Amino acid sequence: MSLRHPTFVKSLILLGCLCLLQVFWIPFPASSSSRLPGSSSTSDQSSGPQFGPDQTNRIAHLLISLVIILVSAKVGGDLFERIKQPAVLGELVFGVIMGNLALVGFHGLEHLRSDEVISILAEIGVIFLLFEVGLESNLKDMMEVGLSSFLVALVGVVAPMILGWAVGAFFLPQASTLVHVFIGATLCATSVGITARVLKDLGKTNEKESRIILGAAVIDDVMGLVILAAVSGIIKASNKGDTGISAFAIAFIILKAVAFLVIAIWAGSRFSPLMFGVASKLKIRGMLLATSISFCFLLSYLANGIGLAPIVGAFAAGLILDPVHYEDFKGRGDQSLEELVHPISSFLVPIFFVLMGVRVDLSTFAKVDILGFAAALTAAAILGKQVCSFGIVEKGLDRLSVGIGMIPRGEVGLIFASMGASLMLKGTPVVSPSTYSAVVITVIVTTLITPPALKMTLARGERKIRLKRSRVLTPNSEK
Repeated sequence: MSLRHPTFVKSLILLGCLCLLQVFWIPFPASSSSRLPGSSSTSDQSSGPQFGPDQTNRIAHLLISLVIILVSAKVGGDLFERIKQPAVLGELVFGVIMGNLALVGFHGLEHLRSDEVISILAEIGVIFLLFEVGLESNLKDMMEVGLSSFLVALVGVVAPMILGWAVGAFFLPQASTLVHVFIGATLCATSVGITARVLKDLGKTNEKESRIILGAAVIDDVMGLVILAAVSGIIKASNKGDTGISAFAIAFIILKAVAFLVIAIWAGSRFSPLMFGVASKLKIRGMLLATSISFCFLLSYLANGIGLAPIVGAFAAGLILDPVHYEDFKGRGDQSLEELVHPISSFLVPIFFVLMGVRVDLSTFAKVDILGFAAALTAAAILGKQVCSFGIVEKGLDRLSVGIGMIPRGEVGLIFASMGASLMLKGTPVVSPSTYSAVVITVIVTTLITPPALKMTLARGERKIRLKRSRVLTPNSEK
């Protein structure tokens, strides 16, 4: 789509008007830091909740900020889908643009970086995102993907993590080893959604290579969540003064994450039919959605309670909820759970992606070493996933296509980076602003190159197969 396309130009004009509206029409709150609506500073707590002009301005700013975020997300998503790229990339890129308008003298959106309410909405958006990923993943298929998918996933987690660790140690020698490990962890997981979309568009989802890619991507998402839980747990233990963390302590943290997933899936698969059976007896509308979200939030809360990331619980909840568990609702004319959840995630998930882009500081790339760090991290992310193709045990398969299909990091890399930015190690963020920006650039590049590269390698594989067939048939035809 041309940048002069009338719809695109009108959308940009609308977005610009909204930004100016926020700056010139709605006065900024008296307090420089955003707080939850209804909350007050320590000095104001004795007088109870404040609902004066300042509070009204905060709510007004929140509303117009959400309008700007959602409009920019949809405009960016539409633009990138028109050029055959994932919508999530448009949301992220438009967020980067909005967050760096200060470089050209416009400071009206600076508050988005630190707005507490928007940050909370973004975190809830991540929970819904992982819940949806879990719903789209089939537990039985995961158990039946075969040895190749498992080995591809295993190598595809270990190799990028080691390379990312090495890149972090080389470019950030002054940082703690735990920081280097976390940087490696951000490169582990593959974005199953982006790869699945490309394969679906190409009509290749039933190919053997595609099944290996999708199976491995789901498995390495699970492995990535376990690694994230382990590394986060080690960092939290280090903050408590446990400087010499033993191998036993590390193994215990990993075991805790695995045990939570196993127990949650086992217990949840037995408890959820009973829960949905009781809920189906209630005649009030919206029970399927309310019950499912409550179940998701409950497991997220339990995961957080034992020191894991809430997204681990959300993913487990999605895996557990099989359509068989809520068959009773279909007789009442309810939509499928995926269709019910989609409108909510369409509101909350773009907030996360835009906010992740807003928090990228492009000024950090004025330093050559940061640019080098981003380039090296991107190279490690790409090369690490090419190694995973050696996990394929079957002969005659297109290994290059499998490696290319595992490249995109997408939403998973952003989730890891955002959690690293919020984790503190001895008073400083585990993922610094410059490191965060480098990780986001890696996510953008790996997501951009995958669709065209995968199309090219799959077409190359088809040509090879046709050539082999022609060589086999030619001698027979001559006879």
